[in-house]
Amino acid sequence: MRNIKKVHKAEYRPMGDLETWSPIPTRNLQMIDPFIFLNHHGPQVYPPNNNGLPFGPHPHRGMETVTFILDGDIAHKDSDGNYSVIESGGVQWMTAGKGLIHAEVSSEKFKKEGGPLEILQLWVNLPKRLKMMEPHYRGVQKDKISTWKNKEESITARVVSGSFRGIRGVFDTPTSVNLSLVHFEDDSKLEIEIPKSDNIFFYVIRGELEVNEINVPELHLAEFSKNDEKLNISSRKKSILLLGHAQPLEEKVVFGGPFVMNSEEEIRQAYEDYKAGKMGDWEQ
Repeated sequence: MRNIKKVHKAEYRPMGDLETWSPIPTRNLQMIDPFIFLNHHGPQVYPPNNNGLPFGPHPHRGMETVTFILDGDIAHKDSDGNYSVIESGGVQWMTAGKGLIHAEVSSEKFKKEGGPLEILQLWVNLPKRLKMMEPHYRGVQKDKISTWKNKEESITARVVSGSFRGIRGVFDTPTSVNLSLVHFEDDSKLEIEIPKSDNIFFYVIRGELEVNEINVPELHLAEFSKNDEKLNISSRKKSILLLGHAQPLEEKVVFGGPFVMNSEEEIRQAYEDYKAGKMGDWEQ
């Protein structure tokens, strides 16, 4: 079985009235290449006549955002002319590439009526050769997400990208990133194999899982070594796992707020290009 180096608890970083947990980057774990950032918002209940999500227009370059809507919704708009409202169970995938401006807010319906909200946004780094590719966005509702179930139907994987047990993900992506949301019922077991060369992203959203004889509680991320392919996962209670794996890029990573590039000079250029309107115009 693949060894676990350490289990990391997500850090609590509220954004005003938005409950937020972040397992990467933290003081103890900068990234799991190419997975570079995760914000876990909620779970919480918004009252009627709320302000919704606070993520108004902002730019990105050099990376991808993958947004999982467990509860609530997100209204996405960007400077390429894309607009969608994705509801509970849906996923958004945005490849920022050379740059665009987007906003992620709650729908007018959610702001008026309120309700439960839980959303995760994962940033996936792009390799140097793709950082300046054309931007792309796609939002997919729950009923269009590929699914895999075990024989007992006690485990359901919503396959977002790559593949899971032979089921292809709904998103075609520019790199070979595998991402699935795996739902476990009480006392269920799963054995999977992941190539030794891949880095694993293993974050327990809800519940509690045991993986390779190590307990991983809710809001914790397991950091793995690369000694073996096998993962034995068992649930003690209903649980949800964000499971990803990919080849590491092994390139220098420089963060500049919403930009992720390979050098400080590229970050400076990104800010200049944004100010010059090269990432698109924003029309309210």
